[in-house]
Amino acid sequence: MDLDDTAARLGVSVEDVERVAHLAGDRPSVPLPAKADAPALLDRLAVRPDDAAEIMAGWPDPGSPLWTPELRWLLDRSIALVRADLGGHEWLAPGPELPRERGPAWQHLYAYGYLALVDVVRRYHGDHGVPGAVSWATLADLGRNLAVDRRMHGEGWPVMQAWLTLHARGGIYELGRLQHQRGGTAIDLHIPDAGPLTPEAVDASLDEARAFFPSNFPDEPYTAFSCGSWLLDPQLAEYLPGDSNIVRFQRRFELEPYDPSDGPDADVEVLRFVFRTLTTPLDRLPRRTVLQRAVIDHLAAGRHWQWRRGRFPI
Repeated sequence: MDLDDTAARLGVSVEDVERVAHLAGDRPSVPLPAKADAPALLDRLAVRPDDAAEIMAGWPDPGSPLWTPELRWLLDRSIALVRADLGGHEWLAPGPELPRERGPAWQHLYAYGYLALVDVVRRYHGDHGVPGAVSWATLADLGRNLAVDRRMHGEGWPVMQAWLTLHARGGIYELGRLQHQRGGTAIDLHIPDAGPLTPEAVDASLDEARAFFPSNFPDEPYTAFSCGSWLLDPQLAEYLPGDSNIVRFQRRFELEPYDPSDGPDADVEVLRFVFRTLTTPLDRLPRRTVLQRAVIDHLAAGRHWQWRRGRFPI
């Protein structure tokens, strides 16, 4: 495979293609599930009918004109790249961002890679005693993220393709209301779009994690829960009532000193998660909730949100 030619045909940089080739090497890939089994699997992964229909329409059947040699190469090497880091818990880009307007094969290439790895990571879960309900709840984040991407007209998936490799490698687990990422000495908390962030739901999730990790990953001693999020920005308390779920969540954490270079652009992340859009002008965004009004008024005043990190002992 000529990497310069492959990059040109994919419409990405040679460096991106070289990275995939280097990280995947000659490591083995795994095949996708049988096409006949795919609808049931997509349903199990909470993929909505419109997204499932697109995935099935672009399925990489042998001889499909949708799948050029360079696309098949990227899918195969991307799967091998992620599989080679099974058990890893750092963010990992599975490949370059593709020009997805070229069709369903381009749009969902990394979703096909995720489907191929479901059995691999499920075996990993089984080896670590992860209950089936936790395994499937964790992996069903695929459907949630595809739905977000559809709502954002394609602005969500470029971020999420790296995020979802955590699930495909056994690096993160959904335990009740929160997602818990392995690594280091602290369990990193993530907050999916899955209903109110009530103190009771958070407490239950934390208690579940306190039992889950010593049982399933006994060689990984954790001493704290940590989180990096715009939800920890203390400026939110200027707008939200003291008994709001977000403010009560913030109070659990001891914040680290603010470092503007740490983490993603908080203004972008707030718009992504609160409104699911990055292109709608502020004066056209909805103002139905206190949080929506806070986000708009803060940015309209020329102020900026902060990505903050904090932790508290287990």
